[in-house]
Amino acid sequence: GVIFKDKEITFSSLKEAVFKLANFLRKQGVHPSEKVAVFLPNNLEAVYSYLAVLSLGGVLVPFDFMLTSEEIINFINHSQARVLIVYPKKDIDLEKIKRSCPSLKEIITSSEKEGFLSVREILEKESPDFAFPDFKQEDLACILYTSGSTGHPKGVMLSYKNLDNPINCIKHFLDTSSKDVIFCAGVPFSHLGGFDYLLLMSYFSQTLILLERFSPLGVLRCIEKYRVSFMWLVPSMYTAILSLKEYDKFDLSSLRYVVVFGAPSSKALLKRFHQVCPQAYLLNGWGMTETSAPNCVLPPGCDKLESIGKFYPGMQAKIVDEEGNLLGAGQRGELWVKGEGVMLGYYKEPQLTKEVLTPEGWFKTGDIACFDKEGLFYIVGRKKDMIKVSGEIVFSPEVEEKIQLYPKVKEVAVIGVPDKLRGEVPKAFVVVKEEETLGEEELKEFLRKHLAHFKIPHYFEFLSQLPKTRTGKIDKKLLASLKTEV
Repeated sequence: GVIFKDKEITFSSLKEAVFKLANFLRKQGVHPSEKVAVFLPNNLEAVYSYLAVLSLGGVLVPFDFMLTSEEIINFINHSQARVLIVYPKKDIDLEKIKRSCPSLKEIITSSEKEGFLSVREILEKESPDFAFPDFKQEDLACILYTSGSTGHPKGVMLSYKNLDNPINCIKHFLDTSSKDVIFCAGVPFSHLGGFDYLLLMSYFSQTLILLERFSPLGVLRCIEKYRVSFMWLVPSMYTAILSLKEYDKFDLSSLRYVVVFGAPSSKALLKRFHQVCPQAYLLNGWGMTETSAPNCVLPPGCDKLESIGKFYPGMQAKIVDEEGNLLGAGQRGELWVKGEGVMLGYYKEPQLTKEVLTPEGWFKTGDIACFDKEGLFYIVGRKKDMIKVSGEIVFSPEVEEKIQLYPKVKEVAVIGVPDKLRGEVPKAFVVVKEEETLGEEELKEFLRKHLAHFKIPHYFEFLSQLPKTRTGKIDKKLLASLKTEV
């Protein structure tokens, strides 16, 4: 079942709530292929809503909980959602949403709000007797919006078959069962990394510990209290945990699998975290929303923490050059993947879909990668992480990893900034550990021992913290908008 704010919901109570909500949605005309938008934080109502829509063979359209009213209206009109299940935030104008979205037949709130029906009222009235409809594996299951810009929403279409991919991949690499306690520590359900927890809980009958929002101390307390055995976080979340003075005072001995995903990670960072849970397998992995992540996992027991591991048999992968020619072991190129995880396409964007999906079904990931003789893959960086310094290619994750090795550095992000002489040069945004002082010269002196001169950042900016996206990744777009012409 689910444990949220110390309240435990058993699987039988969960099933009852999901089927009651599904019965109500069916009365509102939600049948296979009808769309239901969900704007909720990670709470029990979100668990009920996601599973109810999928039980109906409907199309789930989850929205990031940080969207504005304007963006919600834009996404509802783009997706033509029939129902909206919403947390009535102060700054969200439900009346305006209702007026502005012709496709919307019903708005349901997660807590009482005058003039609207709440989830609680539905659960009090509806019957839990539910009959599953007929729908096909190839049918559309969800539209996940990966870009918030009003002019050009990018909705990734995943089928019900695509949603088998995360389960099949984890089942292939990890020995997980109903005995595992999984922990969603603030990764939003509206992102695939959070949504995967619901898929695993349902398939393996696992206990899901749910934290509404990420807090480093909250994570450590939950692991200890509920004997968590399996979780995945993005690198910046591990950094936040390790920056707590008391992080090593907690009992983390229950952890079996600790996975890092969503951004290039530093080997040094993972090794530090491993010291507090030496019994756990520390795993790197890879996947994208467009490929129903995860697709690739480092096999347990493999000590090459910098590798994202191997692709599971349901997916194929290859490395190609700029002309699409196949490259061999050790050669860097773009990673292309194909198989059961690859999306149907971008919703209402045939041109955009055509640009990334080849006629043979290969998806161009935009990641620069390579593989070794053992078939282990390594991500070098995103195409957009490439900084061209006087014709030399510099990958920001490599520079970040070296800066992260310096003991006084808490966090770092590197981007390319324009330079009249060299075209582009690296710039580092650095957060120094509390009670430490660090200047540019000291850091440059250290980097000269670890990096070729053209890879060393030309500019350093010291910040008190780095901006983060909703999934906890460092927000490089925002950093780039802060950069000044140099």
